[in-house]
Amino acid sequence: MDFYLVLAIPILLPTLWLYTAHLSRTSNLTFRKKRICLLIAHPDDEAMFFSPTLLALTAPELGNHLKTLCLSNGNADGLGKVREKELVASVKMLGLRSEDDVLLLDTPDFVDSMTTKWDKLKVADVLGRAFSPSVHKSNGRQASEKAGSNISTATIDILITFDRHGVSGHPNHIALYHGAKEWLAIISKVKKSSQSTVDLYTLTSVSLPRKYISVVDTLTTFLVGILWNMRASQREKSPKGPRQLLFVNDMMQWRQGQRAMTNGHKSQMRWFRWGWIGFGRYMAVNDLRREDIA
Repeated sequence: MDFYLVLAIPILLPTLWLYTAHLSRTSNLTFRKKRICLLIAHPDDEAMFFSPTLLALTAPELGNHLKTLCLSNGNADGLGKVREKELVASVKMLGLRSEDDVLLLDTPDFVDSMTTKWDKLKVADVLGRAFSPSVHKSNGRQASEKAGSNISTATIDILITFDRHGVSGHPNHIALYHGAKEWLAIISKVKKSSQSTVDLYTLTSVSLPRKYISVVDTLTTFLVGILWNMRASQREKSPKGPRQLLFVNDMMQWRQGQRAMTNGHKSQMRWFRWGWIGFGRYMAVNDLRREDIA
């Protein structure tokens, strides 16, 4: 019996993976004709962490319009200009419509560094400038107050970024989470409503072992997500969008995500990246959760 079980595993795992990918596609059809922004810190974040999300939400039949806002050009090694072009090439492979849908900053406020903490008010200010009805000028401590003057109606419906742990623990990733929540809290304050007009979804950080079990993690994530959604729906009196989203790449999408990294971000293809591309679970599955905005 054990012998047959061992023989069945190579067949069972791919079958469960592809079945989960099918279920995730059919159960995540809520977002149609939405204006969506993916907020990232560095060129290659979109391919290394968010390819299942991008490939799912840019499906033509959904009619969504997705943009990417990247707060730095990843110039830590002096390759900023190269990486700017690589980001454009990568997101096109992942479904974005055109180069115009890529917003990228190169400013001293957001230096690509593992030791630099970005100011959440400045992140909120950038979001206000990018997705507000009119342009404003603000800086420093006045960022959040001035941003609030012109963001009562946002020009996006959904904002997607990292969670409070940043997936990899990178301080730049973590700053995006806090800056996004700050911006949406300002919207709620200006609108004098307990709910923001924009839904914020964040990519769930997992333990180190789970990061490197690739598609093996898809079924577990799917089942945990169902239970988590059930508990959340019972607690929430007036739900907006779904509490949790699950996006699973099938085999073709998985390879497409890998190519977005290997072909799109050639300057970043060092030896250790191959391990992530081959075994990283974020290349295969994304689970995102909707954040509450105080």
